[in-house]
Amino acid sequence: MTNPNRPRTWWPALVLLLCFSPLLHAAGSSALYPVASLVAGILNQPLFPESAAYTTNDDIVIRGSDGINLEANVFIPTSGEPSYPAIVFINSWALNEYEYLAAAGRLAEQGYIVLSYSSRGWGNSGGLVDTAGPKDMDDFSRVLDWLLANTATDPERIGAAGISYGAGISLLAAAHDDRVRAVAAMSGWGSLVEALYAGQTPRLVWGELLTLSGELLGRPDPAISELWSNVRNHRNVEQTIAWASIRSPLNYVDQLNANGTAVYQANNWGDNLFQPNSPLELHHRLNGPKHIDLQAGTHAGTEIIGMLGDGNTRIWNNVQRWFDSHLKGVPSAIDDQLPVQMKVQFTDRYEGFTAFPVPEARPRRWYLHPRSLFTPGSLRESPWQSWQARSIGISSWADTLAGTGIPLASQVFTQLKVPVTAPIPLLGQNRSIWFQTGRLDETLAIRGIPRVTLQITPADRHAQLVAYLYDMDWAGTGKLITHAPVTLPEATAGETVAVTVDLVATAYDVPAGNRLVLVVDTRDILYEYPEGGTTRVDFEFSNGQLSTLEVPAL
Repeated sequence: MTNPNRPRTWWPALVLLLCFSPLLHAAGSSALYPVASLVAGILNQPLFPESAAYTTNDDIVIRGSDGINLEANVFIPTSGEPSYPAIVFINSWALNEYEYLAAAGRLAEQGYIVLSYSSRGWGNSGGLVDTAGPKDMDDFSRVLDWLLANTATDPERIGAAGISYGAGISLLAAAHDDRVRAVAAMSGWGSLVEALYAGQTPRLVWGELLTLSGELLGRPDPAISELWSNVRNHRNVEQTIAWASIRSPLNYVDQLNANGTAVYQANNWGDNLFQPNSPLELHHRLNGPKHIDLQAGTHAGTEIIGMLGDGNTRIWNNVQRWFDSHLKGVPSAIDDQLPVQMKVQFTDRYEGFTAFPVPEARPRRWYLHPRSLFTPGSLRESPWQSWQARSIGISSWADTLAGTGIPLASQVFTQLKVPVTAPIPLLGQNRSIWFQTGRLDETLAIRGIPRVTLQITPADRHAQLVAYLYDMDWAGTGKLITHAPVTLPEATAGETVAVTVDLVATAYDVPAGNRLVLVVDTRDILYEYPEGGTTRVDFEFSNGQLSTLEVPAL
């Protein structure tokens, strides 16, 4: 059914009709249907799948407590059961209630009532974007009220799901409303503070992309732009952290545990918006049913690719299995998987573990030894010792060939097993510093979060460092394993400080015969560099100032 009162843009509809109508005469059977459905939905021209197993209703309007409308659609099974389990989908950032039509149809065929709605500020819903704030929590509860009052939903069998923005709202809503029994959060976050400002480093590319798409496709609260400006300029930090903290599921773990919510998460190693460290911390702190899948790719890439196909992917299959297990009480294949599943980068192999941090992984520690005139810096198992301290400086005047690659694109390529590379010997010693192990005698299986501690002396009132971990072959080509930035927006010039950086979690095998290399420079295209121009950072080496690299390895 279609709501005739909704505003429509007719020329995109005509284009879509011309392009896709030959393929959609048997709705749901065309291989291109999921792609057509998503594109049409973005243009507010929904293409609903059709099946005798369910009916659909696109005329749903739910009122928020402040009177705004929440636009929704619902799939109702036709099998005639007295009650059904139900799943609520929440839109991703910049999308709307039609994002999940293909997935909703598949779930409805399996006996689920499926309701999707546009959260406030998106699509045709009213109000301003609240960024998973208190108004969004109240809206979600209103949606559940409507679902229970108007459908045959079993109140004891309700789930919430979404990608990205929808994932975060699902987790937060489950903490605030104990009617949610199970959650499937795909490419979500644990800490919004970390997502925006981990290591006191603004996430420039993703922050700009989100604010721009919000202005173009939604109705953002003006506070969002102001808060992002605060982050970029390291201004009013406490206010911004307070705003982000109430939108961070990690701060509601006690409620999730008290509610007994079954939490499924899926995250991607190359997600530089919601990097996997805080979702892994959330998984660690949950004590109810829980499962996390980690694989290669960029933000939401694995999930959207799966949604655009036939849905027969590991992530979407596990989403259905999770709900089957925890809403229907039906045993499923996910029950037989260990709760932490890591896809080893550049392989087709998943490895399962009982917990995170991985119990089988033991920390391997290397000490950083300074370079000499003829040799690069080294990573050794014994501390550097000398009767004379050394100081090696690098300048921030320009970036180096070390980096995270092309934003968004390079992380998509990792799904195709195309790594981000750098020519380590050619990086330039005036702008970077690097340390390498000898050739490894055996494979180094990294499983978890590497950590770097550096003894540095900023020459100015600010400093930024970006640490990269590489797998270097015999020719000096390094494959990027992981990385992380750290910024000192208010350093004390000339004062030596120890800086600890947690790199992004990973699962990676460094082959025997290759070297593990730690590279540190001062800039990366992903991150905002602090104002103040070029500066210098000195790396200190002495018997009492030890810098280290610690890697969790099997």
